[in-house]
Amino acid sequence: MSGGQARETGEIFGPRMTLFADVLSVGVCTALASLPVVTLPAALSTACAVLRGAREDRPATAGRYSAVLRRRLRPGDLAAGALALAGVLLLWADLALARAGLPGAPLFAVVAAAIGGYATVVGLRACGRPESLTDWRAAVAGAARDSVRDAGGSGLVLLALAAAVMCAWMLLPLAFLAPGPLAMALTAVDVRMPTRTPTRTRTRTPARVAPRG
Repeated sequence: MSGGQARETGEIFGPRMTLFADVLSVGVCTALASLPVVTLPAALSTACAVLRGAREDRPATAGRYSAVLRRRLRPGDLAAGALALAGVLLLWADLALARAGLPGAPLFAVVAAAIGGYATVVGLRACGRPESLTDWRAAVAGAARDSVRDAGGSGLVLLALAAAVMCAWMLLPLAFLAPGPLAMALTAVDVRMPTRTPTRTRTRTPARVAPRG
């Protein structure tokens, strides 16, 4: 947030505590919006967009989340959710076949897990990019490039996903809060990319013409 960290007169909690509460409320909205499953990418992308707006002092509240989400859920968003669901089911089927004892199953399981992990990172990083609000193809293409160039950020994405899954597994009610911190992590990873900082434009100075003697 661009505002100062000092508390205003009559304010009980500071800006950081307020942002933490907003993250949790956005997480609950994301969990509820993801219940149809095919809406998961759009719901997570909307959460990242709302939390990104906190840097510009825009409210990261449940009301703004609902307003942004209502403008989405286009056929492209639902198609992205269906594609993600199909990928998860395909990976689950491949791993089930590997556990059945087929020849070369250990190597096949490792390759399938690696492909699934990379696809998960690309999909999550695509949700964290602002392009996902209007163009999923551009978001996925940019996320695929960032996943290779920024290995550290990809590792952070996997750690954030693991933390969210562990919280939901340890205590089921936390499953409705975990999407908020996950979206915050995806947004932070995307914002830290060097390509997100505006580049300075070079101005060409006119060449000096030597006076004729």
